[in-house]
Amino acid sequence: MPVNLIINGKAIQAKDGMTVLDAAWANGINIPTLCHHPDLKPVGACRMCVVEVEKMRGLIASCTLPVSEGMIVQTDTPKVIEERKFILEMLLTDHPNDCMICEADGACELQNQVYEYQVPWTAHKGKRHSYPVDGDPNPFVFTDFNKCILCTRCVRACAEIQGRNVWGVANRGFNDRIVAGADVTMLEAGCESCGACAAYCPTGALTDKTSRGKGRDYQMKKVTTTCTYCGVGCQFDLNVRNGKVVKVTSNRKAVVNGMALCVKGRYGYEFIHHKDRLTKPLIKKDGAFVEASWDEALNLVAEKLGQSKCLIQKFARTVMGTNNVDHCARL
Repeated sequence: MPVNLIINGKAIQAKDGMTVLDAAWANGINIPTLCHHPDLKPVGACRMCVVEVEKMRGLIASCTLPVSEGMIVQTDTPKVIEERKFILEMLLTDHPNDCMICEADGACELQNQVYEYQVPWTAHKGKRHSYPVDGDPNPFVFTDFNKCILCTRCVRACAEIQGRNVWGVANRGFNDRIVAGADVTMLEAGCESCGACAAYCPTGALTDKTSRGKGRDYQMKKVTTTCTYCGVGCQFDLNVRNGKVVKVTSNRKAVVNGMALCVKGRYGYEFIHHKDRLTKPLIKKDGAFVEASWDEALNLVAEKLGQSKCLIQKFARTVMGTNNVDHCARL
C-alpha cells in the first residue's frame, strides 16, 4: 500500500518501508547528507539530513525515519538550516584547511555542503586529531584520516558490498577513529585492495594512490566501458585527461556490478599506455610473428578453437566436473 505524506507542502506518495530521505529524493526534494549512500544501510551518523516533522519533538534524521500515513515534513526551516550549519562548523574545527591541494577537491561532499550553506572556516584553538598521512602501506589506497568525518561509509561498504569487514571504529568520543582490523594494516586485516572504501568515502580520507596528482575530478572526461579482465562484465568509468587514462571510477548505473570492482578492474589500467602493449594483432607466419588485421586474427582464432573446443569441454565437464570455463587471475 502506498503511504501518503506531505514534504515542504507537496503531497507525495511513497512505498511502505521507505525512509523520509528516500521519499524526498524520489520526488526531487533535496535533503543533504554526508554519511548516507543509497547502496548502504542508513546509520544516521552525520545528522545533516535532519528535518522537522509535525507532532514529533526535535529534529529527526530523515535517513532512518520511516514514512507514515499523513506525516507532514519540513526540510528547510530556519531551525533545520541552523542545525546543518552547526554540524558543518563542528566538522571544520577538526578538518585540515588544505582543499586547494586535496586530492578530493571538486568531488568532496563535505566541501560541497560547506559551500552550499556558506559556512566560514573559523579559527579553532581546541584539541585536534593528528594522524600520519599515508600511514598504511596498502599499494592502492591512500589514507589521510585527518580528513575523516566518521561517516562509516568505508566500514559499511567493506562489510555490505565486499563482505570483507576490514574496517571498523575504535574507541569512543573524541578518540573515535577508523581502524583496519584490530588496528593493524589493511592487508593484515584481510583487505583485497578493491578500493570500495575509497570509492564510497565522501572526503579525501581515502583516495586512490595510483591516480594522485594526475588531475581533479572536473578535469576528467569520463568514458563508460566494460572491464576486459574476465567474463563477469563489470562496467566502470575511465577517467581521461589529455588523451590518457589516469583513473578508474565506479559507475553506480553499471547493471552487473554497480559500484563494486575488484583490484584488477579499479587499479589494473596502466597496461593501456604501457610501451610494451600490442596495439595490433600478431599471427605467426613462417615461424615469425607479423601484424594482421582483426578480421584475419579473429578468423584464425575461431578456426583453431573449433579444432580443440570439444576436447576442452570434455575435460572441463568430465574431469573437472563443471560446465563453466573461466579464468580470473589476480592483479
